[in-house]
Amino acid sequence: MKLRVSAVQYHLHTIESFEDFAHQSEHYIKAALEFDTEFILFPEFFTTQLLSIKGKNGHVLTIDDLPSFTNQYRTLFSKLAKQYNLHIIAGTHVVEVNGKLRNSAHLFYPDGRIGTQEKLHITPTEVHEWNMSKGDGLEVFETDKGTIALLTCYDIEFPEIVRMARAKGADVIFCPSCTDDRHGFHRVRYTSHARAIENQVYVVLTGTVGALPTVDFMRANFGQAAIITPNDIPFPPKGLLAEGEINQDMLITADLDLNLLYQVREKGSVTTWRDRRIDLYPDFEIPFK
Repeated sequence: MKLRVSAVQYHLHTIESFEDFAHQSEHYIKAALEFDTEFILFPEFFTTQLLSIKGKNGHVLTIDDLPSFTNQYRTLFSKLAKQYNLHIIAGTHVVEVNGKLRNSAHLFYPDGRIGTQEKLHITPTEVHEWNMSKGDGLEVFETDKGTIALLTCYDIEFPEIVRMARAKGADVIFCPSCTDDRHGFHRVRYTSHARAIENQVYVVLTGTVGALPTVDFMRANFGQAAIITPNDIPFPPKGLLAEGEINQDMLITADLDLNLLYQVREKGSVTTWRDRRIDLYPDFEIPFK
């Protein structure tokens, strides 16, 4: 089983309307479809671009205004997924749940279904500056090309949650991220490689680039997309199928061969998933293969 994936280095800049956001998003989708992609990943917090739109009477929009765009966001990407017959992981969007803000990744299926995965680990900035709250549980998503998970940025830095995703059957982790400097970027990038090695999975990673001068905490972005593999003989030596140019407006595309994952789990140079010592760390003894 193979699937073709694309990851967007989404360029944040000031816009005038929701239609501007819709046109930019569709542009990337059309570009990816020129390479016959089946899954396209947008970054975390890319919908904060909507906060650069001027509010009524020149009011500057804040993170608390972002949930008001939720219906438009979901309608847009549902339409695009059906229209172009592909799976869209439309980054993350801030939604309101029981009066609290949640950072929610969205998967839009070609048949109109929508899957969501709230971010489970929240950074100090998200807590103290944006009053965000944590998600409640981990889901995996069945597609006609295999089982995937959506883990957002900081989530990938926690080995336990990726272990759970693999235990539930995920072979591909899609990781939308948003980092504002080299330190944050490399934390996410290096741990993505570690998670791919530990669990013998693919990790598809991307981040925002550009700047939103009028949006707090989105004035600087440092991003690069990467399609990451385990480090073993069937895969590229550096565990990279593709990577973008740092901080450039672009997308990358590559094919993921799931059969190679199954081969290395069975008889690779190392078999990290099979060789877990659950007799020593029973918290990881999850009843899944």
